[in-house]
Amino acid sequence: MVSFGGLARKIFGSSNERRVKGFMPRVNEIGALEDEMKGLSDEALRGKTEEFRKKLADGTKLDDLLVPAFAVVREAARRVLGLRPFDVQLIGGMVLHEGSIAEMKTGEGKTLVATLPVYLNALTGDGVHVVTVNDYLARRDSEWMGRVYGFLGLTTGVIVHGLSDEERRAAYACDVTYGTNNELGFDYLRDNMKHERSQMTQRGHAFAIVDEVDSILIDEARTPLIISGPLDDRSDLYTTIDSFIPKLSEEDYEIDEKQRTATFTEEGTEKVEEMLREAELFKGESLYDIENVSIVHHLNNALKAHKLFQRDKDYIVRDGDLIIIDEFTGRMMPGRRFSEGLHQALEAKEHVKIQPENQTLASITFQNYFRMYGKLAGMTGTAATEAEEFANIYGLGVVEIPTNLPIQRIDEDDEVYRTVEEKYRAIVREIKEARAKDQPILVGTTSIEKSEILAELLRKEGIKDFEVLNARHHEREAAIISQAGKPGAITIATNMAGRGTDIQLGGNPDMRVAEELGDMPEGAEREAKEKAVREDVQKLKDKAIAAGGLYVLATERHESRRIDNQLRGRSGRQGDPGRSKFYLSLQDDLMRIFGSDRMDGMLQKLGLKEDESIVHPWINKALEKAQKKVEARNFDIRKNLLKFDDVMNDQRKVVFEQRLELMDGENLGETVAEMRHDVIDELVATHIPEKAYAEQWDAKGLREGVRTHLNLDLPIEEWVQEEGIAEDDIRTRITEAVDKAAAERAERFGPDIMAYVEKSVLLQTLDHLWREHLVNLDHLRSVVGFRGYAQRDPLNEYKTESFELFQAMLGNLRQTVTAQLMRVELVREAAEAPPPETPPMQAHHVDKTTGEDEMDGDTMTLPRVDNRAIAEERDPNDPSTWGKVGRNEACPCGSGKKYKHCHGAFT
Repeated sequence: MVSFGGLARKIFGSSNERRVKGFMPRVNEIGALEDEMKGLSDEALRGKTEEFRKKLADGTKLDDLLVPAFAVVREAARRVLGLRPFDVQLIGGMVLHEGSIAEMKTGEGKTLVATLPVYLNALTGDGVHVVTVNDYLARRDSEWMGRVYGFLGLTTGVIVHGLSDEERRAAYACDVTYGTNNELGFDYLRDNMKHERSQMTQRGHAFAIVDEVDSILIDEARTPLIISGPLDDRSDLYTTIDSFIPKLSEEDYEIDEKQRTATFTEEGTEKVEEMLREAELFKGESLYDIENVSIVHHLNNALKAHKLFQRDKDYIVRDGDLIIIDEFTGRMMPGRRFSEGLHQALEAKEHVKIQPENQTLASITFQNYFRMYGKLAGMTGTAATEAEEFANIYGLGVVEIPTNLPIQRIDEDDEVYRTVEEKYRAIVREIKEARAKDQPILVGTTSIEKSEILAELLRKEGIKDFEVLNARHHEREAAIISQAGKPGAITIATNMAGRGTDIQLGGNPDMRVAEELGDMPEGAEREAKEKAVREDVQKLKDKAIAAGGLYVLATERHESRRIDNQLRGRSGRQGDPGRSKFYLSLQDDLMRIFGSDRMDGMLQKLGLKEDESIVHPWINKALEKAQKKVEARNFDIRKNLLKFDDVMNDQRKVVFEQRLELMDGENLGETVAEMRHDVIDELVATHIPEKAYAEQWDAKGLREGVRTHLNLDLPIEEWVQEEGIAEDDIRTRITEAVDKAAAERAERFGPDIMAYVEKSVLLQTLDHLWREHLVNLDHLRSVVGFRGYAQRDPLNEYKTESFELFQAMLGNLRQTVTAQLMRVELVREAAEAPPPETPPMQAHHVDKTTGEDEMDGDTMTLPRVDNRAIAEERDPNDPSTWGKVGRNEACPCGSGKKYKHCHGAFT
């Protein structure tokens, strides 16, 4: 019995098929222009770019230029690259232009497809970003496709690791910019730490096309981009809090080893509050008041360090360093540190030197970075399984583009064995059989370790001429994978391998020509040799086709169907024959997690002998259901992380927009005056409560507040004694006195210097307080989960308290800026002073699902500018000899106070 939905699909086609058909009229229009474009000279074809730009300036819509622009690019690609986009590639280009995801099978030419919408959208002059997964692909694609853009009069730039700001600025200024997701995100964060608009590198986020969109927007989306730098030395705080824990008894805390959590009981909380009061670290009424969020975080870390982490099991202490031990391998991991202050808590416990904690200077998730683009599009071979996440998080639809030629690959049912050993034996047998008939084989593994195990098994069987690929060397991967289609070739690869390079049966002729002929000069001899290479490749291709095409042999199912489909899709490109098969065992991770014990018993009862397998379509369906469950769980984790990050993202937008306004402002006098008046209002409201009698006014406190925040000593106690004086009169007198003092200072400095000082103080103070706020939010995020035990929604609690912290930060900004500007003095050497010091920074990902700081290979450390003078050369009476003084150093004036509490209080 056919369902109504099934019947409708048979008559009308699926919604995807109907959408694809909707593009056909424009495809035909582009085809109709082909002869006209072929008849144009190179100069005339290039001239079309200026013609299109003029039409846009005259009011023509971009969509109205799609047909002629695509026709121009098709002809340019044919002339420059020798590649003519197929009709299905034109459809892919239209899907990208409308801001959707084009799912195109491997080998369908996604790199070329991108040139169509990139050219069209670059005509606006706003810049188009093409995002790739690694530096190699960014360079390769920008050089390869840049020839088409250059032919048509557009400029192309590339952003890769290690460029200077000037080089980055030039690349972003181009019409088309290729770059990796990490580099683009880090540039955005770094730009929002600059002090002048001219120092910024990016110029906006108009349109981005993300290659391998599933990898970038889903797989990497759980790891936010973070730029961090060392905090001030806080050893005293860690040591003090560490000393509390040994004083607690077992009734004062609860330990859950399974969940790896440690919490204080009510009795423990009371004891800790008392100890904090004695140490003068306690604020407010309760330990869990918002003012104590940072202290609670440190207390929880100290409790974990003492009760959950064991020396010589979780870590060792060697030569004064605390080194983590990997729980899976038992190996030491020097250089790796627990994040968010836990490592420092362990160092305090073991009484070794406490290293500075890293502070988040700026951070953003890929979700929130890519949602900034006015228009976003993506392309990949596998997106349909994640269509719901793309729609929910990014508002992106997925369109499956039909292949240029019908797929001839045979996808066989999985073979399931009882043990891993039996599975590997079967795989080796299968490889031998396929190789005997000269069939090229791609063996997919889920990890580098498993690929090495299989390689060793093949060596024992006497098979030595194979390649093992992993994700370490992209350039080498591309070269090897391009020749993996030769008859009898065996390539063992992790899931990462082969991205961006097709496996062509017989091998890739262009790469062979480049490798074998190298720098041989153009001429008859080179042409003859090139022809011979291409003929040889064609013979090898015929031989590989006769053997059945590329055989994708997978050693395990991945928890994501998408990764399995990527591997399978390596075979059967452009109508080639091929086959794929998955070999599984009940000891594989996915099978083990989803109830293999019962299945093992059942198979033994059915009489399954050693080295026998079970093959049935039902097993495929059961596995697919298991994979869907895992995918749904991972989606929920990412969605929950994003909800918390969205709260911070709203605040980030406000702060970054405020920074831009401050940088663009020529004269910030009005802003500064507003802040000053707000501070006065707050001081008066605090010390002269509304509707209070004059004798209840705190005149002494107000006078102290004005002296502290406004650097003026006013006779407020005398004013209060005057008969009939009102609250407004006192506010007016304070405001007039403060405005007069500020005007005198501005006159003394001159308008230009005052404007510079105001802008510098505002930006530096905002940056400093924002960093402190990020630390507070990190701490709040780590403790707010416990609110769930009190039947309160952690997300709502986080929203409320993070808003309160943000309001407090803005109040602090007003007070700090006002206090500094009311104290700032001119120093003759100021003209030669260096610009604000850029903190040492590291760019990295932190996996928020595990809590461990996972430094990726893309670590960027900026050298610290050390402007400190040698102590012996400092004259206590001459500040010009002091150089850069550390905030926590003893003040060089000899007062005995820390610099930040003495001469450094308001610099």
